[in-house]
Amino acid sequence: MSTVHAAEAPKSAPKSAPAVVHASVLQSSFTVSRISPALGAEIGNIDLTAPLDDGTIGALRSALVEHKVLVFREQDITPAQHVGLARRFGELEVHPTFPHHQEFPELVLLGGDDKRPAMENGYHSDVSWREIPSMASMLRCVECPAIGGDTVWVNMALAYERLPEHRKQQIEGLFAVHDIRPAFGDKMTPEQHRQFPPATHPVVRTHPESGEKILYINSAFATHFANFRARNPVRGAFESQSEKQDLLDYLFRQPAILEYQMRLRWRPNTIAFWDNRSTQHYAIQDYFPAVRRMMRATIIGDRPL
Repeated sequence: MSTVHAAEAPKSAPKSAPAVVHASVLQSSFTVSRISPALGAEIGNIDLTAPLDDGTIGALRSALVEHKVLVFREQDITPAQHVGLARRFGELEVHPTFPHHQEFPELVLLGGDDKRPAMENGYHSDVSWREIPSMASMLRCVECPAIGGDTVWVNMALAYERLPEHRKQQIEGLFAVHDIRPAFGDKMTPEQHRQFPPATHPVVRTHPESGEKILYINSAFATHFANFRARNPVRGAFESQSEKQDLLDYLFRQPAILEYQMRLRWRPNTIAFWDNRSTQHYAIQDYFPAVRRMMRATIIGDRPL
């Protein structure tokens, strides 16, 4: 376990609008305890119900980039505080199809009920179907079952790093098409279909803050390669298609490698804050008909490069 002091935040950390800051917050530091060798850290000695100074926000952002998932326990924040805290890291999106909080459209309401299970149990990176996908998501557990309903996150920088060299060469310069329609198309209006056309992103993106190379393709939203060319001799289009599909399936399987993962057991008022640029996640659906209810704010990011 290590301790991070607010004063250690990098001078280049993004600035935000001034806020009224409690003196006790200015003097505080938070602790960082790693969750797994691959990624994740639990943050202690911090109260998210109190305003945080710019130095603490900068230090948290640095911890997020390094550990990729930050977990905060026993943080009984209001929806207004949730939105306000997430906004310290960037502008927030409004999701086009998920139900929203009545007062704060930036907060999506996730989870099913005892009649219908939730449907987040697939490896994905939030809103990769956007032309400018998200930087990070901040999810608070409102209600969760006594057992089950864990979430798994995957370090996709590590997934890229450990690819065989011939696979890295095979996907160099490759782009994939990400589309909202396979997951949400039946819930969208014709106008929304026009508003969110498929987006094309590099299969390997570079993290804008850490410089890491990241395997940026997920089975929930990526539908096909935009510029695939068969590298082996083929007898016709059917073999080219087979090689393309084999590669796509191979990349889709990478997040399931356990050594790249961390797993979180939720409790009410647990908050997970993760970097969508460098991770994928999977919400395990093993608790139905018990109920799990969550609120999520998603921070707009940058165009993948």
